[in-house]
Amino acid sequence: MVGTVGISVGLSHYICALSIHECYSRKPKRLKRVTMEYRVCLVLVFVALITKEAMAAQHVVGGSQGWEESTDFSSWASGQKFKVGDQLVFKYTSGLHSVVELGGESAYKSCGLGTALNSMNTGNDVVKLNKPGTRYFACGTLGHCGQGMKVKITVESGTAPSTPESPSSSSSPAASSASAMHSYFATFVLLTALVATSLLYMF
Repeated sequence: MVGTVGISVGLSHYICALSIHECYSRKPKRLKRVTMEYRVCLVLVFVALITKEAMAAQHVVGGSQGWEESTDFSSWASGQKFKVGDQLVFKYTSGLHSVVELGGESAYKSCGLGTALNSMNTGNDVVKLNKPGTRYFACGTLGHCGQGMKVKITVESGTAPSTPESPSSSSSPAASSASAMHSYFATFVLLTALVATSLLYMF
């Protein structure tokens, strides 16, 4: 999936460079097409960037149960694959719960909320995973972390190959469907860019 997005972005840049180069290689009377082709290039790059952003996955913490005390967050996290660029979404009742990011493993194990790096309480908090590594989150409401309302996630590089899953840990139908839709969308954008460029050179 990430490879498809990379190809889309790279192809758009290549097409832009090629279009402008060929325009300046033609006769002066046809240089007026530079403006049109430049606009097409901007559109292609914009679409490629939007595609890259759209391909980032959103992980609703806790799944359908959300950020609640009764959720088994360890089991939920073990069934997810977190990549750089993905987002965590914490859904809960504001005022009843909150989200704090802890500073490390020891704080996570002991529920040391005093080491919080960040605190959120909107009830629909979004955290972008912008680098590889392990991150720790817990509920800031007194006593909730000790009751298991905490989660640890490991973020992989966005370009790292996916680890093959064993039959016992295969993706859910919903996750497989979402992955397929992302791949189809990236392919559609790639083909659209190619068709648009082909039409441009027909006139």
